Amino acid sequence: MHLRQLFLQYQAQTSPFPLALDVARAEGMYLYDHSGKSYLDLIAGIGVSSLGHRHPAVVQAIHQQTDRYLHTLVYGEFVLAPQALLAQKLASLLPPELDNVYFVNSGTEATEGAMKLAKRYTGRPDIIACRRAYHGSTQGAASLMSPTEFTQGYQPLLPGIRHIEFNCQTCLSQINERTAAVVVEPVQAEWGVRVPFNDYLLKLRRRCDETGALLILDEVQTGFGRTGTFFAFEQYGIVPDILLLAKGMGGGMPIGAFIASRHIMQALSHQPILGHITTFGGHPVSCAAALATAETLASGDLIAQVPEKAALFRQLLRHPAIRELRNAGLLMAVELADFETLQQVIRRCLDKGLLTDWFLFNNRSLRIAPPLIINREEIEWACGIILEALEETV
Repeated sequence: MHLRQLFLQYQAQTSPFPLALDVARAEGMYLYDHSGKSYLDLIAGIGVSSLGHRHPAVVQAIHQQTDRYLHTLVYGEFVLAPQALLAQKLASLLPPELDNVYFVNSGTEATEGAMKLAKRYTGRPDIIACRRAYHGSTQGAASLMSPTEFTQGYQPLLPGIRHIEFNCQTCLSQINERTAAVVVEPVQAEWGVRVPFNDYLLKLRRRCDETGALLILDEVQTGFGRTGTFFAFEQYGIVPDILLLAKGMGGGMPIGAFIASRHIMQALSHQPILGHITTFGGHPVSCAAALATAETLASGDLIAQVPEKAALFRQLLRHPAIRELRNAGLLMAVELADFETLQQVIRRCLDKGLLTDWFLFNNRSLRIAPPLIINREEIEWACGIILEALEETV
């Protein structure tokens, strides 16, 4: 059977209309199908491949680690150099309060671990999240999701979850002495890139301090340079109690983490012991790839180039059909009239060799989140294709 038939017949599907691009290989900014046609990747695997596909430093780190060892024992039992060195590197990039790292396999698992940690540390039952935020699809993380269009078939989910509006300062009064934690993205990604304003995050931080609630910042999409600083929260004058990472962290390998102070994190190690465990979290090969990614980003100027590259996108993407262009660095949303128009544009772009996408809670906006290695010529070409697709669609 042809690969496409095998994909459709035997592989579980997530929607009735997958893009079904038959990928043969990938390199740098491009994916290639089995006919040799290239596709410029404008979404980086949904924010994963910040250094592009198969970055040499990442590939070298993977090869070196596979020559040493793969899985050894469940996370936290053995001293493994890739884990220890990556934890040290992350701590060096973060404020001193965030000095203890728990490695997991994904952003969803980072959310789950952080929710448990907050409840265990505070002894409180409730968690608050923002509407139209996405923190993962397992039952605990999915409980943070509102509206319920993606979760209504799986009720009941976790009790004790309350929802507030992002950027709503009066909503902060709902944070009280029953609140274990508030989980929030510094920039709401899946709502179509909504940035905080009027010192919202500062006021949120202050309210958490007043009530003793922990502040959990989900930087799964915004971390590792995506918004123009290594972590987005650096731009807003706050430090979270718990930080969530994944996606761009691994350079294309599966890994996530939740990070807190040693004092907070120790709550998972007693009463009971083994308060949170994982078999594959912090896999040595993934940690080696993540360390190479962090070192490459920290030592180069890719993050410093983000504002200039984002400005070029904003300059070039001008068309009567574009209702608004929102961005936080190279996390961008191009808002169109409706979902039908958007889907036609996405398909036309794919036909022309440009890979784009949309957002869970905004089905009118085109997602742009390219690898940070994208250059001026590639930005100009990509914007030209989008404008062509708009001309042919609208």
